[in-house]
Amino acid sequence: MHKNQLLKSLMAIVLGLFAGFLLMLSMGYNPIDGYTYLFKGGLMNTQRIGNSIATATPLILTGLSVAFANRTGLFNIGTPGQMLAGGFTVTAIGILVDLPSPVLIPLMVICGIMAGALWAAIPGVLKALFKVNEVVSSIMMNWTAYWIVYYMVPQYLKGTTETESAKLAQGATLKSEWLSKMFGGSYINLGILLAIISVVIIWLILNKTVLGYELKAVGYNKFGAEYAGMPVNRNIVVSMMIAGALAGLAGVVQYMGNSQVMQIGVMPSQGFDGIAVSLLGNNSPLGVLLSALFFGVLYVGKGFMNANVKVPPELADTIIATIIYFAATSMIMDKVINKFKKIKEEKKKVIAGKTTERAVEK
Repeated sequence: MHKNQLLKSLMAIVLGLFAGFLLMLSMGYNPIDGYTYLFKGGLMNTQRIGNSIATATPLILTGLSVAFANRTGLFNIGTPGQMLAGGFTVTAIGILVDLPSPVLIPLMVICGIMAGALWAAIPGVLKALFKVNEVVSSIMMNWTAYWIVYYMVPQYLKGTTETESAKLAQGATLKSEWLSKMFGGSYINLGILLAIISVVIIWLILNKTVLGYELKAVGYNKFGAEYAGMPVNRNIVVSMMIAGALAGLAGVVQYMGNSQVMQIGVMPSQGFDGIAVSLLGNNSPLGVLLSALFFGVLYVGKGFMNANVKVPPELADTIIATIIYFAATSMIMDKVINKFKKIKEEKKKVIAGKTTERAVEK
C-alpha cells in the first residue's frame, strides 16, 4: 500500500470507530467497555487470535478476488456464487470420492479453484463478446449457484438433516491438529497458508508480470490497450477467471476448513464482505490481507462484546458499515490529506523565510 492509501484506510477506521463510540453513547452503553470487549473477544488469547485468523481467511480470498477484478477494470460481485461453486465441488468430491488424503486434498483444492474460475468465466465471456455488464451477469450467476446447491445437496449429498450435506471426513478437510494446538485449540486451519500464498501470487502477477501489466492496461484504458495490440477480450476473460479462482478457493477454505458441511439456503456472506475488505484495503494485496484480519477480529469479537456488556452484535455490524462508508469517500479523504500537506508545506516555507531573514540581518 502507498503511504496515502494506508493513511486513508487508517482514517476510515478511526472515523468509523469514533462514529461507533458516539452511537454506543447515544444508546446508553459504555463505549470504552464496548470496545474493550470487542477487541478482547478477537485478541485476548491465542485461541481467539486463531479464530480471528480463521474467520478472516475466506475474507482474504474474496477481498483479493474483488481487488484483482477492480485493478483490471472489472467489478466482480459474483464472489458468493463462485464460493458456492468451489464449495459444492469440494463437498461432492470429498463425499463421493474415496482416495488417500495426500491425493484427495490437493485434488479437492485444485477442483474447487477450477470451479470458481469456470463460474466466473461465464460473465467474462458475456462481457468480452456481447458487452453484457459483468455486475448483472455475476449477480445472476450467484443465484444460479444458490439454486443448484439448494437442489443438489439434499438430492445427492444429504447429511443428517434436509438442510445440510453429509459431513466431510477429517481426512478430506484442511483441518490441522498441530496448527489448531498452536493456537489453543482454535478452528484455524491450513486455509490461511493458501490465502497467504494467494496474496503473494496476486502481488507478483499485478506488479512483476507482462500479464499483470496487460490486465491493468485494459482496466485503465480499454481502447488504448486495444490500439497497442493487446488482446482486450481475452484479458477480460482471464481477469474474471483469476478473480473467480480466488473466490472458488475461498469456498474451498470455508467448506473444507472452517466448516465440514454445506448448508442449503445460505448465500455465503464472505462473498459480499469481500467487497468491503477490498475497499478498505484500497485494492492492494497487502491491504486486503490486513483489512481482512481486522474484519476477522471484529466478527469474532462482537459476540464477546454482546455476552459481556449486552451491546447488540448488530451495532458492531453498523460500526463496520460506517468504516466502509468512510473508506468509500476516498475523494474527501484525499482533500483532507492534501489540505494538511498544504498547511505543512506553507509552515515550512514560513520557517525557511524567517531563517533566511535572520541570516541576512546577521
